[in-house]
Amino acid sequence: MNTFNAIVGQSGGPTCAINATLSGVIRACLESGKINRLYGMKNGVEGLLAERLVNLNELFSDEQKLTDLENTPAAALGSCRKKLPSVADGKETYEKLLEIFKKYDIRYFFYIGGNDSMDTVAKVSAYAEGRGYPIRVMGVPKT
Repeated sequence: MNTFNAIVGQSGGPTCAINATLSGVIRACLESGKINRLYGMKNGVEGLLAERLVNLNELFSDEQKLTDLENTPAAALGSCRKKLPSVADGKETYEKLLEIFKKYDIRYFFYIGGNDSMDTVAKVSAYAEGRGYPIRVMGVPKT
């Protein structure tokens, strides 16, 4: 079975449940058997573009750390409110994202947030598909 890397980020306003949602993504990735390394984006897509990544396999290596995360308010990875431009207006942004995905062998992209975050998910997914890059892009509701 081929295994690849995944990345997760938080976006928009922090809610009382956004870290519990992050914990669920971490648990699912670690238990899936399909993920080698799970990266976290510090400050959402802004952090991804700056390659501010953390290794979540190491940070959440035991059950107690995940339980603590679930009960911690705010956004553990930090958030952002960056809206991606259209591809026509910001092709270089999408090229940079694709370069980073390739560099870190990322084939799974999880983005936790609300409406604007789901817009980011749709744009990244469409761009990657149009370029033939095999990645699964998933929007994860933060509440």
